[in-house]
Amino acid sequence: MAGIKDVAAEAGLSVATVSRVLNGHPSVSEDARRRVTDAVERLGYRPNAVARSLRTDQTRTLGLVISDVMNPYFTELARSVEEEARALGYSVIIGNADERPDLQDHHVTTLLDRRIDGLLVSPTDGGSPGMLGAARAGTPMVFVDRWIPGVDVPVVRSDGRAAVRDLVAHLHALGHRRLAIIAGPAATTTGRERVDAFREALAAHGLELPDVYIGQGDFQAGSGRRVTEGFLDLAQPPEVVFAADNLMALGALDAIRARGLRVPDDIGLAAFDDIPWFVHTDPPVTAVAQPTRELGRAAVRALVDRIEGRPGASVALPARLVVRRSCGESEPGIEPSPSPVRRSTP
Repeated sequence: MAGIKDVAAEAGLSVATVSRVLNGHPSVSEDARRRVTDAVERLGYRPNAVARSLRTDQTRTLGLVISDVMNPYFTELARSVEEEARALGYSVIIGNADERPDLQDHHVTTLLDRRIDGLLVSPTDGGSPGMLGAARAGTPMVFVDRWIPGVDVPVVRSDGRAAVRDLVAHLHALGHRRLAIIAGPAATTTGRERVDAFREALAAHGLELPDVYIGQGDFQAGSGRRVTEGFLDLAQPPEVVFAADNLMALGALDAIRARGLRVPDDIGLAAFDDIPWFVHTDPPVTAVAQPTRELGRAAVRALVDRIEGRPGASVALPARLVVRRSCGESEPGIEPSPSPVRRSTP
């Protein structure tokens, strides 16, 4: 493999001149720049990124630690982050915490050891010592999707409260009154926020959320199955189950079908976090859709701002309700505007 000395010999220039060309130094003549460029192309020379990072104190690399790579939401988020980072001249290294604080710390430590320029994190649980330490030490960092109150880090997330209000208004208009929720982990901000939004939306229609209609899940399909089985065992099961993420919704669907029941004839199902699969289920699932791709792009831009010395701003993008047929809707395939059900009469 060709090195910088080979490029210098091929171009007929000194190693110092070649180094200045490769690092974009303005004092280099156009002739020298052309000769180095031609030599690089002929030899197939690739600069040593590690050595360059030691000189410039930058690796042009971002770290992304996501909560669960098996969750389609985080898969799409990671893809969007990688695309935006590449457009801005950065590479991305991804770590999967698998909803475990210890794995989160492992990835954070590993990424920092690799001299990443900044870190995107979707915190699992209430945080982890290594991740919190990195944030408080001033590592350029942005929280995406989830956040930790009291930690001074910009947050890029979706705001689902209006969409949840739209969902409850939609269910109320369909005649449903007994509504239950499969909640995410109470230690996560998204887990708490979605239950609070659901409760507030029910109260706006004079409905309560009894304790028996709140099932504690963990953003995994298995918990969706378990909680839904408990709902179905009640003397008065709910008319609609609202799963606070897509995997728990799929688990709920499994539990309903295992009982020989049909959605929505016997029980309705709605979900937070729309995914492409939901249009292929029978029936297609009504869901709250997050602007996942936009969140990924906004998170990268906020992090690059911090890396380059600009203040990275927090961003909250609105989620929207996508009405399909899993709650007893009469019209299939409706893709409404952000607040369509407000036109309905409660």
